[in-house]
Amino acid sequence: MGGCCVSTPLVNDQPPPQQPQTQHVEPKNDEVKNDEPKNDGFINWPFTEFSLSDLTTATKNFSSDEIISENREESSNVVFKGLLSENLGFVAVKIFKITPQDHPHYFAKVAKEVGELKHKRLVKLLGYCSDGDEGFLVAEFMPYDTLAKRLFHQKNIEWSMRLRVAYHIAEALDYCNTAGFDLYSNLSAYTVLFDKDGDACLSSFGLVKGINDDQRTTGSVNPKNVTYRFGTILVNLISGKQIPPSHALEMILGKTLDQLMDPYLKGRISMDEATAVFKLATQCLQHEDQESPDTREIAATLETLLTRPQVPSHEVTAVTTQTEEASSSTHLSPLGEACSRMDLASIHQILVSTAYNDDNDLIESSFREWTEVQELQDVRKQGDQAFEEQDFKTAIAFYSQFIENRKLVYPSVYARRSLCYIFCNDPDNSLLDGMTAQNVYPDWPTALYLQSVALAKLNMNSDSTYMLKEAAILEAKRQQQ
Repeated sequence: MGGCCVSTPLVNDQPPPQQPQTQHVEPKNDEVKNDEPKNDGFINWPFTEFSLSDLTTATKNFSSDEIISENREESSNVVFKGLLSENLGFVAVKIFKITPQDHPHYFAKVAKEVGELKHKRLVKLLGYCSDGDEGFLVAEFMPYDTLAKRLFHQKNIEWSMRLRVAYHIAEALDYCNTAGFDLYSNLSAYTVLFDKDGDACLSSFGLVKGINDDQRTTGSVNPKNVTYRFGTILVNLISGKQIPPSHALEMILGKTLDQLMDPYLKGRISMDEATAVFKLATQCLQHEDQESPDTREIAATLETLLTRPQVPSHEVTAVTTQTEEASSSTHLSPLGEACSRMDLASIHQILVSTAYNDDNDLIESSFREWTEVQELQDVRKQGDQAFEEQDFKTAIAFYSQFIENRKLVYPSVYARRSLCYIFCNDPDNSLLDGMTAQNVYPDWPTALYLQSVALAKLNMNSDSTYMLKEAAILEAKRQQQ
């Protein structure tokens, strides 16, 4: 149900026809919050029974040029863009077959109930139309793309945005569930739309029962189950890949977070947050219903992650305020600044640009030992090439081969492998390499800076702060010499 949803009254600016007034549907639970939509133009729009001629004119006779559905393979239902009036704007019109068991009057009743729902994360349903065995739903039009388009095609959504999307959709689902709408047809990245403020909203079409044959399905490990489907969206957000719901569980079984993660996110993401979302996705895809979280638990988990102190999206939240104070009270080099922010991309660029310059004194004192085995130097150079190309697993393999066959290894090799381990989510080995580099070259600030990064990744924040300060002090002494 791609790019859908915006409301509008009737064609030619005429007032709505005198339809029977829709009765207000009271929430089915006292805890429902009437969180009004952001789009002020449609807050007071009365739910309307449109005529077929209205919708035919609005969609230019349901022209194929007006089709805005992105995922036509997932559903036979089609969504059109329509213009009800120049003064009112565009709407999204969904057309489908009414199944024999769903009488038109029943369809109209349910559509009106959905039209009464009001929440800032739910696209407003404006009206409906039924004509024989065909049904039509009319909703606000959202012109700012679907999650599927942004995630699978643009491929540059920052982690902070992905986390907000997950929470916003969980928030919408929990609202609907509390209001008595616990089923949703074909929940996917295609039913997640963006409003003018860039916030994710859930299409309201999937809430109307009878428009699809998967909404009544329940049971464990079922691609049609709402919780399972939400787990699939979480996997989408982590991996950046379009995954058929039936293969979502298979996609994560036996895989680590690093193996699943979108390459774009590496070095730009809080591993604590990503691990929590990965765990939540696994729970949503559980085999047993009782092990799967409900919408309230899902929303609460994501809200906790979202309300953590935020940093710019290209940085990783892993260092405490103490570390930030340390970096501001002591002048830091570009490497020190990058490490204090956990900006792995910048750390990598700095290590590439400095090459082996910091090892010059050691190299000169043992030049013969450094050059005597050309074959091993070729291995190191292959590691360097992989490191520069950000193929960190390959770099680890070559650097490890080089280290295992050398009596004396220079600190920059350990430093590079230390950073590779960070990128590969192995902070224990990263810390070990940082310590080894310090043993080889005790007065080298880079070794301490990399240890501070590894310690932060291990949630040893006090130790990380201390190591960052020590590195800055050592660096200041070297600059004074």
